[in-house]
Amino acid sequence: MTGGPLRGRPAPRPEAAAGGAGALGAAPADTPAGRGTAGRLGRTADRLRAPVGSRGNALHAGAWWLWAVGLAVAASRTTNPLLLGLLVGVAGYVVAARRTDAPWARSYGAFVKLGLFVIALRVTFSALLGSPIPGTHTLFTLPEVPMPDWAEGIRVGGRVTGEQVLFAFYDGAKLATLLICVGAANALASPARLLKSLPGALYEAGVAVVVAMTFAPNMVADVFRLRTARRLRGRPTGGVRAVAQIGLPVLEGALERSVALAASMDARGYGRTAQVPAGIRRTTNALTLGGLLGVCAGSYGLLAAEGARYGLPLTAAGLAAAAAGLRLGGRRSVRSRYRPDRWGARAWLVAGSGAAVAALMIHAGTVAPEALHPGVVPPTVPELPLWPALSVLVGLLPAWVAPLPPAPPGPQESSP
Repeated sequence: MTGGPLRGRPAPRPEAAAGGAGALGAAPADTPAGRGTAGRLGRTADRLRAPVGSRGNALHAGAWWLWAVGLAVAASRTTNPLLLGLLVGVAGYVVAARRTDAPWARSYGAFVKLGLFVIALRVTFSALLGSPIPGTHTLFTLPEVPMPDWAEGIRVGGRVTGEQVLFAFYDGAKLATLLICVGAANALASPARLLKSLPGALYEAGVAVVVAMTFAPNMVADVFRLRTARRLRGRPTGGVRAVAQIGLPVLEGALERSVALAASMDARGYGRTAQVPAGIRRTTNALTLGGLLGVCAGSYGLLAAEGARYGLPLTAAGLAAAAAGLRLGGRRSVRSRYRPDRWGARAWLVAGSGAAVAALMIHAGTVAPEALHPGVVPPTVPELPLWPALSVLVGLLPAWVAPLPPAPPGPQESSP
């Protein structure tokens, strides 16, 4: 009875129900065209939006290290303090945006302090031991220690010029930037996940490297924990006596972690190897050693002007031989991988941003080297070149594409 008047009539058109909006040529949101466009834009935005990090979608640890190595390569190509400071700022911003609450994530500040110490030490040594950089602007003169005849060419003390101090500062700033880039990788990449991603042939050597890399972050975490405990007890945290009292518990904790790590590795059967024929072992050694030698020779060819023709093919052949050797060497490892980390699109973007920074900086060094190396004799005011600065900013891409760190668990609300 209720549907009688509408029986046999066609359904109203969507544009007529929307008040004739379709007649104006604009597709409303509920039309197929509008739904398709809005849906595609929404799906694209959802794919580009960085998810919250978890065990399943965590970024590959190797991607963080490749990104940091790219920044370090860019830093090794310049002595411009403005570009070096921009690289440090990029690394610091990404670390602040994407580091977690893990113990190794607190090591970035220690690497920054180590970099400042390296700059001060480099300038001090240049003032005390002299420098081959000629200079005319004398800052001060230190008492010079007379040296015997067999130590000719070595100077201790004497005249300190502004040119040699400026050169030492530039050189120390470059080394400090390299250390800070390594500290960024330590703060962002999990050492355990990096060890799990290594090939089976490099597992033994990787254990030693990863343990060495985790020593500094864990030591920083222990120092922070002990200083907080002393502060809560009303004891001083600065001075030589406090440092001496903190140092012994830190070393004791490092020794206890080493013993616990050895015990856990022994309990999991670490060190077992499979039976591999002698011919495969010899082939593996030959491929790995030959491939690494080919990579070294090819890298020299790429850096030298006269060897550019054979540098690239020799490097590619060396990488292929080394990869084949590592694959054969992996047969000796009988360990299994539980949930191996996947190298996804976001890992490619993070690693590619670091590689792009390195490649663009190398290209800028061949096109305009004077912009990357400000003059020391005579001293010139460093300027910030446009294109190298824009290439450094490409390194900020991980701050938007890498998964977000999970929020720390807040205090639980008490039930009424």
